[in-house]
This record gives sequence, structure tokens and C-alpha cells, in this order.
Amino acid sequence: MSALLTSVVAGAGITRNAGILSELQFPGWRNRLLGMRAEFVAAAEWTWLSAGRTIFPAMLAAIEAAQGSVCLEIYTYSADALGERFLEALIRARQRGARVRVLVDALGSIGLPAAFWEPLRAVGGEVRVFKPLALDRVGIRNHRKLLVCDEQVAFIGGFNIASDYDGDGVTSGWFDLGLKTTGPLAAQLAAAFEDMFESADFKHKLFMRLRKSTARKVVQTLNEQLLLSGPGRGRSPIKRALRGDLERATKVQIMVAYFLPTWRIRRDLIRIARRGGTVQLILAGKSDVLVSQLAGQSLYRRLLKAGVQIYEYQPQILHAKLIIADDVVYAGSANLDQRSLHINYELMVRFEQIEMAEQARAIFAECLKHCRQVTREEWRRSRTIWRRFKQRWAYWLLVRVDPYLARRQWRALPD
Repeated sequence: MSALLTSVVAGAGITRNAGILSELQFPGWRNRLLGMRAEFVAAAEWTWLSAGRTIFPAMLAAIEAAQGSVCLEIYTYSADALGERFLEALIRARQRGARVRVLVDALGSIGLPAAFWEPLRAVGGEVRVFKPLALDRVGIRNHRKLLVCDEQVAFIGGFNIASDYDGDGVTSGWFDLGLKTTGPLAAQLAAAFEDMFESADFKHKLFMRLRKSTARKVVQTLNEQLLLSGPGRGRSPIKRALRGDLERATKVQIMVAYFLPTWRIRRDLIRIARRGGTVQLILAGKSDVLVSQLAGQSLYRRLLKAGVQIYEYQPQILHAKLIIADDVVYAGSANLDQRSLHINYELMVRFEQIEMAEQARAIFAECLKHCRQVTREEWRRSRTIWRRFKQRWAYWLLVRVDPYLARRQWRALPD
């Protein structure tokens, strides 16, 4: 995405490349604790990766270098050219003696042939499907994206393994963001993978309740917080941390693929705008889930009226997840919608650090150059009766029906 970066930003590590951002590294900053279960590990070093053209080569290189273990957890894995490249890399890692484990979501990877993993299993690799599809269990999904090699190198973000993502995010390929860590937090991510891998069959609610402390927790380091969330009782660490940051924020920038936040988060954003703060949203101009786009658009009128600035990304499908609230940055697998906040298993990292926030704002600013701003007057003129009906129907479906069905399926699981 070289069109988005025309110069080197001094001191930030942002280099010209085929993506919005090639790589940028940053130092740490001590975070405050959240009022939830927290574990402490030492500081980690992070690198931003932008768009598939940068993300996938880095991931493949890490797999090729792995000697002891490879843990891959992904929502969507496609049996296309990119999927074959990853499969071959995983097989080579196993042949070198590394323990290779793969966890894919049954719904997200529904198009993956059952025989696809046979070559990896034949050399001793382990593959599991999270929550195999059944009518009474289809609602709760594992939406996390994670690769950990040797418990030393880890990747998180919004990326899936599919050729749709393999491009620069402007001329080709969906636009996404990823993060790489080579610090000790990688071991904590490996532990998070272990918990999910062991519970992949998801047959008993009691078993999942016993694992609640690992499904929903905060891992606190000197520089960031790893926020793990999932379904069931209790508050989401992601939502709790975000609402706390929004209460004090004066400038908020959000870039997500699916935007359907809770009414409290919407109220927080409106309050920021009304008290003179800045709220900017980059949302999908092109979406792979039309019903989600329509539901999100049903919220535009009130947000625009309050002074929230809304932009829609134009060149390709937007799949990135990035939230900036003053000097706090969130990145990972979660969107700002009902599923990510209440239903799915998700993984986010929260940073509170000035330099990191500046780098994130640089990413956001470059993306704005490829967006179309939605004005209040334009939006009012474009909302036909039929369009309003579709938006309200989509909102009702995703805010009322989908969470209701997911809750019923959770409660119906045997103890």
C-alpha cells in the first residue's frame, strides 16, 4: 500500500512499503491495572504489520524458523494458494521435530475440506476444529487469530488465512492489521492457545465454567494488557477496559470492520463529541457481511447529529481492528459489535503509551486518505424508506435475535 506512505516518519520506524505500514517498533509504558484478575509478566517488544502482503511473509518466516513448537489459532482458514503455503510450512516445521498444533473455527472455516489436514496429521501434527457445527451450538464461535512459535514469537490481529487478505489493502486484498511480539508475552499467548485447544470440542458448560478464569482475564505486563474474553457470565475485559478509557478520553479514533457497539459505548462516544472532544470512525465502505454494515449504518444519524465524524474506507474490504483513545491503543481480533463484546472468544492487546498512540494515529491518518466522509446532510438525503427498513431489520437481527439465540444455546449446554 505504498500509496498510503510517501515518506519515512522520523523516529517512528514507519518505512515505505507495499502496505499502509510496513513495520514499526515501540518502547513500553507502565499500564494501570484493571479491576479484574491479572497476571504479570515482563515487558514485550511489538511490531506492527499492515495488510496481507506484510503480515503473511512474517508469519511464514516465523513458522520456518520454529524448532520447538508452532501454535496456530485462526477463525477462517481457506484451502487456497495461501492456505497451501501455510500447510506446507507447518508440515516442514513438524518434520524438523517441532510440535505443531492447529485450531480452526468450525463455522469460520466451514469451506475447508475434511481431508485438507491429512498431510499434516500424517507427519504427527495435531489439528482440532473448535466447536464442530450443530444446530444447538452454532452461535458461540472462536474469533481469535493467533500464531505462536517456540513460545518466543507471536502474532495477533484481525487477519485470517485466505487469499482474499493477500494484497496491499488498496489495489488488492482486504485491509487488515497485525502485531508481532518477540517478548515474554508470547509465552502467555501460548498458554491462552493451550486453554482453547484443550476445550475445542465445547461439549459441557461446566467444563467451560471451570475455565472461565482463562477465557476471561487480563494478563498485565510492564507495557501492555492482554485482554481475553469469551461467552458466559461476568463482564467482558475488553468492554470494561474500553469504557473506562472512554470516560476520560478527549480524542477517540476507531477503525473496525463491524461497528455495532452497545448503547453505553455509543453514549460514551456521543458524550465525548458533545463536550468538545473529537470522535472519528473509519468503517467499511465495502463489507463481506452486508447485514452487519446495514446494522451499523442504522446508528449513523444520531452519531452524526452529536458531532461524530464518520468515514467509510473505499478501496477494498476493511477488516482491521484499531481503537485509539488519547494515549491508549487497542489492537487484536475484536470488532466493536455485539458478537465481539458478548458472544465470541476474542483477544485484544491494550497499550497505554504516548509513542505507540502516535504511531497508531499515523496509521489512522493514512487510512483516512482512502476514505469518504459521510456528512449529516448527505446521509439524511440518502436514507430512503426501503434503506431505513433494511437497516432497522439488520439492527434488530444482530442486536436482539443473534445474542438471544447465543444465550439460549449457552444455557442449553449440558452441565
